[in-house]
Amino acid sequence: MTSNCFGIMMDTVGDTVLMRGQDPEKPPYVAKIEKIEADGRNNSNVKVRCRWYYRPEESMGGRRQFHGTKELFLSDHYDIQSADTIEGKCTVHTFKNYTKLESVGAEDYFCRFEYKASTGGFTPDRVAVYCKCEMPYNPDDLMVQCEICKDWFHPSCMSMTPDQVKKMEKFFCPDCISQSGEKKVRQSSPRSSPATDHVKPDAKRRKR
Repeated sequence: MTSNCFGIMMDTVGDTVLMRGQDPEKPPYVAKIEKIEADGRNNSNVKVRCRWYYRPEESMGGRRQFHGTKELFLSDHYDIQSADTIEGKCTVHTFKNYTKLESVGAEDYFCRFEYKASTGGFTPDRVAVYCKCEMPYNPDDLMVQCEICKDWFHPSCMSMTPDQVKKMEKFFCPDCISQSGEKKVRQSSPRSSPATDHVKPDAKRRKR
């Protein structure tokens, strides 16, 4: 690798990159570049110290219902890899910023947890949960907001289909209907999300 190429690689320090694995059938790994070193006068044999992001299915608990398709966990697993395995840059957004994207590209990911690879523990261990299923928000799933309590619900948990929700004018959850005596008139906000709404329920311990 030439010194010019090494100079380009230096720009990736602190960035997130896609790294080629041994199995071409699997998606590339995602890592944060911590340091870059080269051996020899011509900056040959460039090595990078990286901090791995784990996909949910790579963690001890595996992928769960609330994990988004583009979700990653920032792990405490560090490694030394050849710079030749870097395929390109990608962007790992904060969870809040990811939910505000108008469109999600192939190189867009998000992270809301740090992951301890040796124990399977997560930080934070408390996150906001929604709906009667008490699940954290999955940005891939449509949710509808109750006009009274302002909580968010999955259509399937309310025995509704996404198409039904999109056609509704007003929505009151069953608890609010029984407590307030409101008629079952519904209003949905299918394009909104708990992550961007200014009213959020209290965080509860993340169920494992």
